[in-house]
Amino acid sequence: MVHIVLHEPEMPANTGNIGRTCVAIGAVLHLIEPLGFKIDDKSVKRAGLDYWDKLDVRTYINFEEFLEKNKGAHIYMATTKSKQTYADVSYEDGCYIMFGKESAGIPEEILLEHKEDCVRIPMLPHIRSLNLSNSVAIVAYEAMRQQGFDQLQLEGQLHHYEW
Repeated sequence: MVHIVLHEPEMPANTGNIGRTCVAIGAVLHLIEPLGFKIDDKSVKRAGLDYWDKLDVRTYINFEEFLEKNKGAHIYMATTKSKQTYADVSYEDGCYIMFGKESAGIPEEILLEHKEDCVRIPMLPHIRSLNLSNSVAIVAYEAMRQQGFDQLQLEGQLHHYEW
């Protein structure tokens, strides 16, 4: 299992999509305030569709409270500033993967304290960043792949036909 951490997310649709991804992989979603929306915002739930009630979501008033309530957490930090890619590290069971707000990412003061655990998604140099929900899906599924897709359904089923 992985934990997904969003530091001050701003867009309810992204958070809803990320919540749905968390439900699909059995991840806990941690939201660090301030949020750019209310957690009961209908657009968050709309993006999460009918999965929102299945989501284990936890909120914190700031990064310090998050650290206090998750002592000893190994936190990987997704940032465009890292020298290592998300595929260069080994994600252990129970790890935390943190993403910053859409407009600015994770504050550099936090990144500097966790330089060795920062990861980036490679992209062309003239591209500033990917959509937050896409970034979470890319890194989270790499972590799940490394863990052998533990507890995830690996075979699909057709409705009417057999392969």
